[in-house]
Amino acid sequence: MALAIGLSLTVMDQSGVNIAMPQIADHFDADIPTVQWLSLGYILTTSAMLMPAGRLSDMIGRKRMYLIGFSIFVVSAFVGATAQSWTVLLASKLVQGIGSAGIQANGMAMIAEIFPSSERGKGLGLYMAVIGAGAITGPVAGGFLVSNFGWRAVFFAGIPVAIIAIGTAALVLKGRSPEQAKPGGKLSFDWLGAALSSGALVSFLLAMTNAWKMGWTSPAILAGVITAATLLAAFLWWEARTVDPMLDLSLFKSRVFSLAIGARFISFLGGSAVFFLMPFYVIQGLGHSASHAAFLMIPGSISMIVIGPLAGRLSDRVGTRWPAVFGMSVSTMAMISFATLTTESSDSRIAMGMTLSGIGMASFSSPNSSAIIGSLPREKYGIVSAFVNLARTSANMSGVALATTVVTFHMAASGFEPSLSTVEGGDAGATLAFVEGMARAYTISACAMIVALTMTIFRGEVQAQPDRVAEQPGPASTASGDDE
Repeated sequence: MALAIGLSLTVMDQSGVNIAMPQIADHFDADIPTVQWLSLGYILTTSAMLMPAGRLSDMIGRKRMYLIGFSIFVVSAFVGATAQSWTVLLASKLVQGIGSAGIQANGMAMIAEIFPSSERGKGLGLYMAVIGAGAITGPVAGGFLVSNFGWRAVFFAGIPVAIIAIGTAALVLKGRSPEQAKPGGKLSFDWLGAALSSGALVSFLLAMTNAWKMGWTSPAILAGVITAATLLAAFLWWEARTVDPMLDLSLFKSRVFSLAIGARFISFLGGSAVFFLMPFYVIQGLGHSASHAAFLMIPGSISMIVIGPLAGRLSDRVGTRWPAVFGMSVSTMAMISFATLTTESSDSRIAMGMTLSGIGMASFSSPNSSAIIGSLPREKYGIVSAFVNLARTSANMSGVALATTVVTFHMAASGFEPSLSTVEGGDAGATLAFVEGMARAYTISACAMIVALTMTIFRGEVQAQPDRVAEQPGPASTASGDDE
């Protein structure tokens, strides 16, 4: 419960801010593309800081890093709630992304440590349920707060909850001594590796986010991709040579770890099209209200809440591979169903597709995450938990860019303005072109799911790691701190 309060708050907070964006735009007299940087900047900052935060948690203790992250989160929320200028509001949200990274990088790792290896799947299934609950509650609570109290209420409302989360975590969670300390107790953080990885990630995500607007062959996008590739190459070169790397590249020698991480990235790359394109389809394509669209999206989140813990428990009994294979198979069916939607499709068909999508992702994610974490020793949990979350965030943003490109390219080829906003005009031809483009995007998503399914089949089964961290020779094995 101590972790659930915090993890669900981070999901709810971002959903509420998204709901509040139109009001924020009016208050600061800013256009929507400018205000959208509240969301984009937050995601970029969180993604860039996930691995550094994970590495720090391995060094100084997960509880300590979790509390530091949450403290940054709540202070930033207060600054945003009282901001009198757009610059201060945006800066507070960027800093809040740093705090969110400290929370997200440790949540999964701490759950994996709390539960023994025989119940790891159950713990990670509960993690999925918490995220699903936050995804449902966030838009509802955000809409109520914005409608009745204004946009500042979205920032204020999370502060008391965050304080409760901090106090509960401080009292309940068990601290651990630094497990990655060098003999003699000296800590060594890979600052250059953190800078290179963050730079590569931000360059890549900015290129992916703007590619569909500026064109994939535009100089700015090509420069972003080249910069990302160069920084990534430099990061890998440095990590292979430094004494205390931020990301130990030897982790990828494990077939289970490598294929499971790859399957996770590809599955979210394909699955992100669902939550991005579906609201456009329901509201602009079918002419329904925003609340109606939200109602049709709920079955997916409910399925995650219900199936996540069940899939996790099942993976504890039968292994992680075949429940994950089942999940990817169902996700593939969901994408094929979405690829056959038309301008005349019924609500029940959409809801059924969302249910299948939720079942598939929940059945896949819990066992797959359990396989990733279970294939490695506990002293690596922080950085691996961060890397798992990074795979999700980067895949989601890349998937949205890919899906948008497919849809707008098809609309342009059909003779309509290559913009999703064109569909709002009610032009039947533009709507039809959008739905056809959406079908192609979902077909690509189905292919991505098949690739992830194949990787899951051939990754093998995880070999259980011992529940206790092996003692290190020398003074480090007896190290203790005020966090122990």
